[in-house]
Formats: sequence, structure tokens, C-alpha cells
Amino acid sequence: MKLDAAGNAMVKVTNFGEIEFGRGTSPSSGSSRPAGTPHVGARHGTVVARGYTLIELILVMGILALAAALLVPHLVDRDSLAVQSAVRLIIADLSFAQSDALANQEYRRIQFYADGRGYCLYRVTDADFADPFDPNLVDYDYLLDPLHAQRDYIVDFTEGSRFEGISISAVNIDGGTRQITYDALGGTVVAVGTPGTGGQITVSSPSGDYRIDIAPFTGKLTVTKL
Repeated sequence: MKLDAAGNAMVKVTNFGEIEFGRGTSPSSGSSRPAGTPHVGARHGTVVARGYTLIELILVMGILALAAALLVPHLVDRDSLAVQSAVRLIIADLSFAQSDALANQEYRRIQFYADGRGYCLYRVTDADFADPFDPNLVDYDYLLDPLHAQRDYIVDFTEGSRFEGISISAVNIDGGTRQITYDALGGTVVAVGTPGTGGQITVSSPSGDYRIDIAPFTGKLTVTKL
């Protein structure tokens, strides 16, 4: 701090552009600056208190409303989510059976139960290819469920509450059977050496039905909401 020839306080400019007044006085009024008042910067150090504008609040509320409109119906419609999950599971198991047949060079069959509660995956050979399905009389060579290593690959929608209300309401494969068989080439067959003719699987729920179409020979899958 320096004094001019008249004894008045001189202004000092700091390295950051802040203005300091000697003896705690303002050059305009001469009164002391209240404690805690921030320095006023010439270029830097200026303190600005800023809140949300009305436009910003309206924009945020609009985004939240849009998100709620898109998400809430999906969260509330549990039946719709359950049937979609069941369809994805069936498609995944059909694809698994196909790839497993190709990898092991053996037949793999998926049998859909007559009561619509689910299905099972098991091995067949040339010798028992044409045998009718009867789990009460035959001890089938079931595949092991990859998610439960010591459990037969049996999917039952009536177990637990995950697929409550879901059923396989219709199955029409290879001209009227409830089974699909993949051969060593990964294609579908209706008999030993005879390509499959494809078919349809309908999955039903209180919220609606879905149909899985199986293409002849290749077994390509497509899904349609009914």
C-alpha cells in the first residue's frame, strides 16, 4: 500500500486482476467492506449466484414425463414381459438343440408336452427315431441343462411364478407332430434321412399370443405377435 502526495490510499492491482483498497475503505464511499464480502475481480474471481431458469425446469420435467410414459407401461404389464421372455427361452433352446446336434454329430429332439406346460430336450438314434413319446414308459436320454449341470433339460412353465399364466397352446411341426428333431448337419428331419417340413409353435398369455415359425429343413426361426 502506498500513499499519494496528499496522503490518500492508492489502489493496488493484484496478479489476478483483483482490486484492493488500502485501509479497508472504498474509494467511492470511504466505508469499510463488510466481513465475508467476496472481492470483485476485474477479469477473474467474480462470484456469481445462479439458479435454474424456468425454461430449464420445464425441459427437465418434460424429459421425466416422457421417460415415465415409455417405461411405466412395460413395468406394469407383467404378463406381456413374461410371454416375451418365454418366447425368447424357446427360441434359445431350439437354437441350442440345433447347435448341439451339429457339434456332436447326433440327433437332438425337442418334445413339447401335450398339456402345454413346457418341453424337454433329449437324444434319439436311428433305432428309436420313430418311437412315440411316453415319459411314463421310457427313460429318455435327456440332455443336461447348461444352467443346472446335474438336472435333465426339462422346461416346465408351471414351476415357480416366473411364467405364471404362460402356456404353449398349439404345436404343429412336420405335418402334425409336437416334436422337432435336428440331425448331424443341423437341419430338421421328420424321419431318418428325410428333411423336415417346418411348423409353428404358439405361446399364449393373458396379454396376447406369439407364434414361432420354423422354416423347412434349415429350421430358421421367426416370431410374430398375434
